[in-house]
Amino acid sequence: MWKDKHIVIVGPAHPLRGGLATYNERLARELQLHNKVTLLTFSLQYPNFLFPGESQYSNDPKPEDLNIDIQLNSINPFNWISTGYKYKKIKPDIIIFRYWMPFFGPCFGTFARIVKSNGHTQMIAITDNIIPHEKHFYDKPFTNYFLGSLDKAVAMSRKVLNDLQTIFPNKKVAKNSSYHAHPLYDNFGDKLDRTEACEKLKLDPSRKYLLFFGFIRKYKGLDLLLEAMALLPESQSQIDLIVAGEFYEDSAPYMEIIAKHGLEKRVELHTKFIDNDDVRTYFSAADVIAQPYRNATQSGVSQVAYHFEVPMIITNVGGLSELVPNGEAGFVCEPTPEGISEAILKIFEGQNIPQMKESLVELKKQFSWVSMVDALSGQ
Repeated sequence: MWKDKHIVIVGPAHPLRGGLATYNERLARELQLHNKVTLLTFSLQYPNFLFPGESQYSNDPKPEDLNIDIQLNSINPFNWISTGYKYKKIKPDIIIFRYWMPFFGPCFGTFARIVKSNGHTQMIAITDNIIPHEKHFYDKPFTNYFLGSLDKAVAMSRKVLNDLQTIFPNKKVAKNSSYHAHPLYDNFGDKLDRTEACEKLKLDPSRKYLLFFGFIRKYKGLDLLLEAMALLPESQSQIDLIVAGEFYEDSAPYMEIIAKHGLEKRVELHTKFIDNDDVRTYFSAADVIAQPYRNATQSGVSQVAYHFEVPMIITNVGGLSELVPNGEAGFVCEPTPEGISEAILKIFEGQNIPQMKESLVELKKQFSWVSMVDALSGQ
């Protein structure tokens, strides 16, 4: 574990919103127990025409316990250079990049090369993805450019580690990379009483609830889950679905599935960005978390589910099943409506949910922030 270092985390942080910002701020709090920490975030993360949601910015107040430098402009090379020289002069001991999309490769790679020319600063990346879910022609060259500036990387799934080592085998960082699972999102507070949570959301606590949580894009498979709901037998008509998250694409295809199968009364649409203060309400109301992804590397949603001890249904894609032992933390199924429907029926059988909740209490102990810091520091 590092001590008495100056560590800079590069990536989203307040006033930006979302899971990446939440993760980076939680990591900063862990690191600053023993170190000086600066969060270097974006003055411009995405041009508005590239951002699919309603807003990139949080409504929450600025966290007073964190040192946040709002500086980087993702599309302005002059900014990359000036910010690079600023931090070259500051001479931090370690810079940790949060790398989730090749779009940021030129910005991060240029900044890192300039800072690294001070002969002192070590460059590390936490890699969510090497191959993005939605592919572009520039993915490999942009990622290749960024990786060339790094000393090491920690991948958050074994699939990403394998991608890193097989697609870029000649990069120094590929030889120095390792794996560590996404730590728990333990910053959303304690679980609420289920009846209280349902009342807050204007839900009927006598119903059974699946929760689809997070922004909505094709690869996340909400359409598969809706089709799976339509396959449930009439005897399971007490199972409803809560969709909590913002559409990052056209909502019409999803509305068409709901209308086609007459699911209007069984699908609760809370299709907006869910503020951090409201996360625990949704996870406290849910009996099961559904992650019907078509493809994935890992998911922060799983780590929120672990924190609140809510069993999961996940599809057998990417690195999802690494985190969710089948039959213990939930059920793993194929990414088809039929496979998801069977898993829904199975998880609500007998004592499966109470038994899985007991398992989650023990399983979640492995996802600590201390061990994440140890992985970054090489211990």
